[in-house]
Amino acid sequence: MKWTDINDLAIELAEAHPGVDPLKINFVDLMNWVIVLPGFSDEAKHCGEKILEAIQQAWIDEVA
Repeated sequence: MKWTDINDLAIELAEAHPGVDPLKINFVDLMNWVIVLPGFSDEAKHCGEKILEAIQQAWIDEVA
């Protein structure tokens, strides 16, 4: 997975961190959690605030 795989990342995060409210995750933690997901193979430097916002929103939608 890459940073652009927003929905896949959101699903993986929801499965890896059940019960976590994605609204309460800061972007530093979110980025670190994505980087350690199994199958993630992109570089941290390719990540930005807009990508993290999109991942967070997709995660919110996933658990809603």
